[in-house]
Amino acid sequence: MATMVSETAASHRVGTREEWLKQRLELLEAEKALTRQSDEVARQRRELPWVKVEKAYRFDSCQGEKTLAELFHGRSQLLVYHFMFGPEYKAGCISCSSIADSFNGFWEHLANHDVMLVAISRAPFEKLKEYKERMGWSFPWVSSFGSDFNFDYAVGFTDEQQDNGYTYNFRESPPLPRDLPTSPTAHSAACGVDPRTYLKQLPGMSAFALEDGQVYHTYSAYSRGLDSLWGMHQWLDRAPLGRNEPGGPWWKRRDEYPAFV
Repeated sequence: MATMVSETAASHRVGTREEWLKQRLELLEAEKALTRQSDEVARQRRELPWVKVEKAYRFDSCQGEKTLAELFHGRSQLLVYHFMFGPEYKAGCISCSSIADSFNGFWEHLANHDVMLVAISRAPFEKLKEYKERMGWSFPWVSSFGSDFNFDYAVGFTDEQQDNGYTYNFRESPPLPRDLPTSPTAHSAACGVDPRTYLKQLPGMSAFALEDGQVYHTYSAYSRGLDSLWGMHQWLDRAPLGRNEPGGPWWKRRDEYPAFV
């Protein structure tokens, strides 16, 4: 570890405390501006029109079959994390798993602030239950297997859509080749499926409101729109070397790292 720090220091500009403080105060102004901009974007999210959810979705849960309205558990707001775990997967996506690791720390706080947080995946419920127990998670996680929910909210895709192109993150995506190389989707092997099967699920989050028995869709985000929800990356952005990912994704599931000493 000492060698690593020495090499890092040798390759980075070193200055005085006074130089650091001057530049840090300049950065503080940029951070304040970013915070104000973030507040304004949050306000704009709240100003989006609500759209009635007309379809009757059904979900499998630890408490049996539930409707979308029942996932609110008496709250007026519902936040859904679209967790990449398809019917064919042997285990959940490692990136989604890293994001979900933080849910245990705050979902109860949200539940006591009129907001329910629920993860939804297409894998059958028994697969989700087994993986949830493996990861030691307590947050609610339900299965949309057999429903159109994932397809309707642009996080689930068919073979035909992959062949002809589809919409994700509010943009048109080109067709996926049948002989998709493994390298761009190396995480597929960690889920025990081929790349195209892996990419039949994509990540996202959606928000819903419940008023007078009617469910409304209020917001969705995908791809880098989820970045601020990924606690690991928020901390790395403040580390000396940042995300430090020259070779691409480096993370694993929490229980797949060597024992910490």
